[in-house]
Amino acid sequence: MKNKFLKHLKVLLVEDEEKLAILLKNAIGDNFYSFTVAHDGKDGMEKFLTITPDIIITDIMMPKKTGLEMAKEIKKIDPSIPIIILSAFSETDKLLNAIDIGVVKYFIKPFDIDELLEYIESLCKTLESKIIQLHDGFSFNTTSNNLYKDARYISLSKNENKFIQLLLKYSKKDKYIVDDETIKNALWKDEEVSDARLRTFVRRLRAKTSKDLIGNIKGQGYEIIMS
Repeated sequence: MKNKFLKHLKVLLVEDEEKLAILLKNAIGDNFYSFTVAHDGKDGMEKFLTITPDIIITDIMMPKKTGLEMAKEIKKIDPSIPIIILSAFSETDKLLNAIDIGVVKYFIKPFDIDELLEYIESLCKTLESKIIQLHDGFSFNTTSNNLYKDARYISLSKNENKFIQLLLKYSKKDKYIVDDETIKNALWKDEEVSDARLRTFVRRLRAKTSKDLIGNIKGQGYEIIMS
């Protein structure tokens, strides 16, 4: 049985061999929240910045930008992201460079697709530590700063996202409740914000998510409800 946590993960495959890219997407793509394909290193870098994946699988030799060049750039942005290399046997000399960059695993072509999926499953325990489980099936990915409901992405505005992160920050400190003034200063710095505007903001966020996700302690402030 596949690990249910896979359904929370976004995978980026960077592979210029179209047949292999299609084969992998068809074989394992449905196991994940999303499985995006890029066809060269430049395209891969652009898609990384757009979708903020949880795992990257990449070929080495590709046009425009090699997998290693792309991996090096990505590791500067997110040192913790797992990068898996797909390598032809003739490219094994380049794998030493991949290890130096921080690639977690490599597979020599042709490889067993089930072994690739099993390896990704083995990463779940580490990746799951980046996911905070919230009330009513909600979860928050602290790497990509994305909110999900039963593994479905919830689109948040910039301030809504900052609000969720602020509430989570206080929950980690065991303070839980964030007072109104702290929220106003964090979301609307240098602006005069009324209590009514804050209440309207929270009400709209609850309508978008759940009325039970954000708790209100009258006269004290707000808290996020954990699972």
